Amino acid sequence: MPLSLASRADFTLENFHRVAWRDGRVRFSSEALARMAASRAAFLRLIDTDPAPVIYGVTTGYGQQASRRLDPEARRQHAARPPVATIVAFGPPLPRRVTRGIVFARLANYVEGHAAISPPLAEAVAGLLDEAALPAVSMAGQGGAGEILSLGPLFAGLAARFDLGEKESLALINGSPSASALIADAALAMRHRLDLVEQVLALSAEAIRAPLEAYAAEFETLWEDPHETAALRSLRGWMAGGSAERRPYQAPVSYRILPRVLGQARRALAAATEVAAISLKSVTDNPVFLPPDADHPNGRVYSNGGYHNGKAYPALDDLAAVAADLCLIADRHAAKLLDGRYSLLPDQLLAGDGYLGCLAMAQVGYAEEARRAAQRTFLPGSEGGGFGQNDVAPPTFLAWRGQERAGWCLDASLATLGAIASQALFATDRPAPPALRDLLTEIRDHFPPVAAARPLAPDAERLAAAFRARVYEGVASAE
Repeated sequence: MPLSLASRADFTLENFHRVAWRDGRVRFSSEALARMAASRAAFLRLIDTDPAPVIYGVTTGYGQQASRRLDPEARRQHAARPPVATIVAFGPPLPRRVTRGIVFARLANYVEGHAAISPPLAEAVAGLLDEAALPAVSMAGQGGAGEILSLGPLFAGLAARFDLGEKESLALINGSPSASALIADAALAMRHRLDLVEQVLALSAEAIRAPLEAYAAEFETLWEDPHETAALRSLRGWMAGGSAERRPYQAPVSYRILPRVLGQARRALAAATEVAAISLKSVTDNPVFLPPDADHPNGRVYSNGGYHNGKAYPALDDLAAVAADLCLIADRHAAKLLDGRYSLLPDQLLAGDGYLGCLAMAQVGYAEEARRAAQRTFLPGSEGGGFGQNDVAPPTFLAWRGQERAGWCLDASLATLGAIASQALFATDRPAPPALRDLLTEIRDHFPPVAAARPLAPDAERLAAAFRARVYEGVASAE
């Protein structure tokens, strides 16, 4: 059954997941359509008043022509042009799930009438989610102010099929639904990825027989941090029922600081989830229509900067930084497990003629790639200060691409560490704790224990792909 959209309250992260990742369909409620129709009628009355109000892109030109006033006939001709001039960015396309998410987020501006869009056009935008394929949106080249370079390619074909009225082209390509979709997608991915991270790191801690005191419940009150408390409880839960024989002295630092590092990861995820929840519900249209009230019977129109989401890209940067830090932790765990001086296990975890030492070398590469991908993004500048009025561009696409790549590297790092932890348990003939036995089985299904020398890359790649499938579980179709 399609999701019914009655108000902005329906634009939740859970509904985003349903629509973007699981191919859910949507429909506007009858109440929402009635509000849109009333807003559209009021807006048309407003622009027909004498003298006509100054409304960017409606009674004036676009961009550098914003100072040029349009008479009624020029206004109608101006409105009828589909936004094909914005189709300039090229490069690798966004995953389908993200493009669907942009369409879903676009509808938040419509549902309560703030875009002054006609109901048939709004329904046609929602109807794009019924289609198996959507127009491609490039990840690259997204340097414009606002999001017209991503939204134009997505909606220009639909616009060409309609007799667009005043403001309707703007209602398709202005605002910041792309940023909403990018941060929502990243938050969902990290939610799934972090669960996997905690399992693999707990398996590593069990493999090295880390003393459990570093994860004791007493630290919940000593540290007084809700995210670190959650990490402590998670680690204890995964490791419960493990080996009674532990190391005779403390484990390396990378094991003892796990609750703190994972606490920060949870904190970044909580912040990203909050940003996504706020962004999905926000009205970001420019110009935005404020429906009629007692003092303004035809409503009002305000120019504004809603198309610039200033909180999405820092939250995406923080998720990328978390992924890079976790790659480093996985790298340190792998190095310590393989070195008998620190692990107190068979050196290089040899069994027969097998050798795993080179796995740690590959992991260094993934960790460094994640670090590079996680570089902080800033508001971009240009030599001439930007084009016309559009002098500041949001770096949201860059930030999303950074966290996406850092997440890919983290999946690879986890696969490498998971294989090494599995080998440690194999070489010492120990089982995994009960809660981690399914994980160990999954690891060995893709990366069997090493008893004789063999190329390890195919096994590691299969395991990384399996881990990535966990992260994107629920995506309805292949990307």
